[in-house]
Amino acid sequence: MRLDEGGYFYFVDRVGDTFRWKGENVATSEVDQAVVDCPGVVEATTYGVEIPGADGRAGMVAVVVDDRFDLSEFQHRLSRRLPDYACPVMVRISPALDTTETFKQKKHDLMRQGFDPRLVKDPLFFKDPKSDAYLAVDAGTYARILDGSIRL
Repeated sequence: MRLDEGGYFYFVDRVGDTFRWKGENVATSEVDQAVVDCPGVVEATTYGVEIPGADGRAGMVAVVVDDRFDLSEFQHRLSRRLPDYACPVMVRISPALDTTETFKQKKHDLMRQGFDPRLVKDPLFFKDPKSDAYLAVDAGTYARILDGSIRL
């Protein structure tokens, strides 16, 4: 928590193990466990990404998948297992996840790249609030998310 000059306390995001989204604290380990339990997910790491105009950080998961992975089934399983605020808003499908020498996942580069399709060459998806389906993020979609046309 942080104390401001007016004497008010505020929650401060911690990098890595938790983030705050829609007024709720989200434990990345809880989301990771739900994600890796989905068919076709080999490895996963969860982190929060900033979205302009949104309170807190939206959940994003980077996953390594095999040929059994189905994005629609993934969404259905997560929506049954996790509360809405903890379901990943963004999904990145990566060929591999970087780790340190002690096998901890490196999240800082993933967090820095966020869901910007100019920086991320992996397939990116966002959870459409109208259909609850994961849809592809391209330059146009990215711009609409940033300008608030698509509200997550």
